[in-house]
Amino acid sequence: MELDLSPKLAKKVYGENGGSYHAWCPNELPMLREGNIGAAKLSLEKNGFALPCYSDSSKVAYVLQGAGVAGIVLPESEEKVIAIKKGDAIALPFGVITWWYNKEDTELVVLFMGDTSKGHKGGQFTDFFLTGSNGIFTGFTTEFVKRAWDVDDETVKALIGNQTGKGIVKLDANVKMPEPKPEHRKGMALNCEEAPLDTDIRNAGNVVVLNTKNLPLVGEVGLGADLVRLEGNAMCSPGFSCDSALQVTYIVKGSGRLQVVGVDGKRVLETIVKAGNLLIVPRFFVVSKIADPDGLSWFSIITTPNPVFTHLAGSIGAWKALSPEVLQASLNVPAETEKVFRSKRTNDAIFFPPPN
Repeated sequence: MELDLSPKLAKKVYGENGGSYHAWCPNELPMLREGNIGAAKLSLEKNGFALPCYSDSSKVAYVLQGAGVAGIVLPESEEKVIAIKKGDAIALPFGVITWWYNKEDTELVVLFMGDTSKGHKGGQFTDFFLTGSNGIFTGFTTEFVKRAWDVDDETVKALIGNQTGKGIVKLDANVKMPEPKPEHRKGMALNCEEAPLDTDIRNAGNVVVLNTKNLPLVGEVGLGADLVRLEGNAMCSPGFSCDSALQVTYIVKGSGRLQVVGVDGKRVLETIVKAGNLLIVPRFFVVSKIADPDGLSWFSIITTPNPVFTHLAGSIGAWKALSPEVLQASLNVPAETEKVFRSKRTNDAIFFPPPN
C-alpha cells in the first residue's frame, strides 16, 4: 500500500481558556508513524500559561508568531528562563521540563517537531504534566504525596486539587511570572531570522541551517533544522538527503508548488503547499519547490544533527561533478547537448531566480 504524502493541517487536541494545543495525527499523515516523527503546535492567548510538563520525545521548538517567556529545566540543572520571539529555534532534549507563558496581546504560537522512536506512541508526542487535572499529583494517593514532599494534609489537598486546568490555563493579569534572564539564552535558543545566512542567492532565496555549531544542544536532540525563504516565483533545486535522514517540513508563510519523485522515477506527490501545512519527504526521495508570487518559507527538521544534502541542479549540482563523457553516455545525447546542459546554472546554487 502506497503511503499518503499529501500535506496536512494540525487538529485541536485540547485547550479553551488561555490557548490551545494542536497536533498532527499519524492516522491522517502515515509518514509520522513510519518515520517516528511527532509534530504539534501550541497557541497561547494573552496571559495564557502552558503548565510545566516533560515529554517522551526529544524535540525542536520553533516560534512561529508572537513573543513570550519559556522556562526550561534540563535534567539535574537549574531553571532557565528565556525570552522568546518569532524566529527562535530551541532544542529540547529528553527529560527537559518546560513551561510557556504569553504576556503580550499578540498570540504566541510555537511549533514542535521531534523524534518519537523512544516514545509511547510512534508518530505522536506524549506529554506528562506536573500539575493540573491530568497532572502527576492526581495519580498518587495522598499518603504518597504527603510523605514524598513532607507536607500536611491541608497542603496535600491544595497540591492535588487547586489547579483544575488541563495543560493550558489563563492567569490573572496581576500574577507575576519570572522575568527572563539574557544570560540564560546563550546556548539555548537561536533566532533563525537574525542568524547569519548559510546560503543567500539574490532574487532567489536564502537558508539558515541549525546544527551543532550554532546550537550545540541539537546534538543531544539528534535533529538538525533549517529555515528556508524563497522569493516570489523562485525555485529550490531538486535535491535529497544523502545521509538517510527524513525531512519534515512545515510551511511557515506563503504558498507554492511542490513535487516529490521517488523509486523508479515515479512522481509520488504533486501539490500546492500553503502556510500551516506539514509534510514529510521519505529517505532519499527528491523534492523541489517553486514559490508563488508572494514567496514561500518553510521550517524543516532533519533526523540527523548535521544534515547533508545533495542537489541535482545548480552550480553545486551532482550532475556538474560527473565527467562530460559519463553525462553524454548516461543521457544518451550528442556532445553538443551535453555542453548546453553543463553550461547552464553555473552561478546559481540551490535557489534559482524567476525566469526572465
